[in-house]
Amino acid sequence: MIFGKTTTPEMGLAVSTETTLTGVTRNPWNTARTAGGSSGGAAAAVATGIVPLAHASDGGGSIRVPASACGVFGLKPTRGRTPAGPDAGEGWGSLACQHVISRSVRDSAAALDATHGMAPGDPYCAPPAPGSFLEAVAIRPARLRVALQPAPLGGATVAPACRDAVVEAAKLLEALGHDVEEAMPPGDADELAAALWVLVASNVAQAFHRRATTLGRTLRRADVESVTWAAVEASAAMTAEAYAAAQQTIHRQGRRMAAFHERHDVVLSPTLSAPPIPLGPLHMDNPKPEYFRRTQREFSPFTALYNTTGQPAMSVPLSWTSDGLPVGVMIAARFGDEATLFSLAGQLEQAVPWHGRRPHLPA
Repeated sequence: MIFGKTTTPEMGLAVSTETTLTGVTRNPWNTARTAGGSSGGAAAAVATGIVPLAHASDGGGSIRVPASACGVFGLKPTRGRTPAGPDAGEGWGSLACQHVISRSVRDSAAALDATHGMAPGDPYCAPPAPGSFLEAVAIRPARLRVALQPAPLGGATVAPACRDAVVEAAKLLEALGHDVEEAMPPGDADELAAALWVLVASNVAQAFHRRATTLGRTLRRADVESVTWAAVEASAAMTAEAYAAAQQTIHRQGRRMAAFHERHDVVLSPTLSAPPIPLGPLHMDNPKPEYFRRTQREFSPFTALYNTTGQPAMSVPLSWTSDGLPVGVMIAARFGDEATLFSLAGQLEQAVPWHGRRPHLPA
């Protein structure tokens, strides 16, 4: 049964959920901080215990970012693992996919068991699941070769709390019997960011103009947030060749990462470069869109890599700061290998249970 609709930023364009229409979605651990985005309302609802799990989507980190910010579990499935239809063949030029945010690993796995599979006419198909994802949670993973990535491809600054969280996670994985070595995934951060922006802006513009057609009128600047309008304007200056080039860029990156995974089973990194940041800079009506984009990229420099490659990746709530803010760590696996992630997440959840951690909310 659908309980209600949680808040999201307009067009899913932000890693914080702050809009003119619905106001700000506050972090339940500190209400002056962001709950993340774009599925910020979903993560806040799960963290506060309103629901055990909530639908979420992820086109650049929109499941993993709010999961990290709110101290819950969030897995982005493989491209094509869940159907995008019937109204669309893909989201954001194959960057986006659908799943849930949950408190437990078990619930996320059960939800994927219920929703995965190719629908007729889908343009992508993930490799067949080896079995039940829910059953995989209870299976001890084989000894894994873990690539520890403490810094993002672009070299953005990572806050000490996030560095410490990923180092502690690496130590935990070693204690659980896995092999960890520091290794940087391949790829050019600027090239990937440029390709992602072309795919996102052009798809946002297409949705904007489709809505105008539905309404039977021309949409104006006042109809949308500043960040959305900036994306529409940017798309107008893009060429068809740029879109094709962006697709080639992300496909090339997928092949680079496939080669990287010949030596490493999973990649361990921070989910975000900092604990949840204060509300304000990532409001969708920020009058300085370039500042907005730069702040967004600096806050979330790790997650979008796996939207470009289509690989599954999860944020696991293993750490909290000294002042009580959640800090997630991200683990990504080969294309199609959610089973390994669920097995590993189940092992981590058993070793360091997070269920007892609940935000204190005044009545």
